[in-house]
Amino acid sequence: MPELPEVESARTVIERAGLHRVISDVDDTDSYVCRPHRPGEIKAVLLGRTLTAAHRRGKSMWCDTSPVAGHGDGEPGPLLGIHLGMSGKIVIADGQGNEIDGGDYWERGRAKGDYRYSRFSLTFADGGALMLVDPRRLGRVRLDPPLEALGPDAQAITPAQFRAAFGRSTAPVKARLLDQDVIAGIGNLLADQILWQAKINPARPVDELTPPETDRLLRALRRTVSAAVGGGGVHTLTVIPFRRPEAACPRCGSPMAHGTVGGRTTWWCPREQS
Repeated sequence: MPELPEVESARTVIERAGLHRVISDVDDTDSYVCRPHRPGEIKAVLLGRTLTAAHRRGKSMWCDTSPVAGHGDGEPGPLLGIHLGMSGKIVIADGQGNEIDGGDYWERGRAKGDYRYSRFSLTFADGGALMLVDPRRLGRVRLDPPLEALGPDAQAITPAQFRAAFGRSTAPVKARLLDQDVIAGIGNLLADQILWQAKINPARPVDELTPPETDRLLRALRRTVSAAVGGGGVHTLTVIPFRRPEAACPRCGSPMAHGTVGGRTTWWCPREQS
């Protein structure tokens, strides 16, 4: 599923090609993706506004919206929350349906995009459109999404925040990494790469980590997130192709081990992550 790097890619798509364009129409008819809003509710609020900024914390993404043009109160509009779910992508198209931007890991350059799985869209007054394309229909669009419970963003977490999060828990270290209330943005694949990079067993209780190990884990997190964002997604990371039966650790050649940690399928090197 999309993790922090994929959501960051979607955010930059909006930032590059979706801001400061007047919204002339909204397709919010998918009542499941747009729950709890009724069809037409998001449309009524967004018409005449523009998206003014695109933000992300962890896997959550939202946009600021402008006042309605010509209204005297000048009050900014609501936040527009967009969650990609398991397979969602943000695509920007021109007035003829030609794809302009879809992020680093989305095919571009087609004569006309296949938007059968568009679950939500904004049409701009200049003729273009922004779409949430989601084949599995697990994305989510809502106004003023709750953001308070999210922990610090994994890309921006400070050493003090990280040490506090990993200094008082008996949970397995992988489960702690996956807890979005603790650190926002780390998914299953990122966690496996971070722990492999840090040479720490995923089932190790957090309160057994030494201060040097905690610092090593933070350095591995930063390197991993930076590499995934720069490469275009978690699929570009070193250990991901070796998360399969009969694969060997790309660093030492030992057969990869797997099991369930924190309720998630987990792969590790039994030699280096003992």
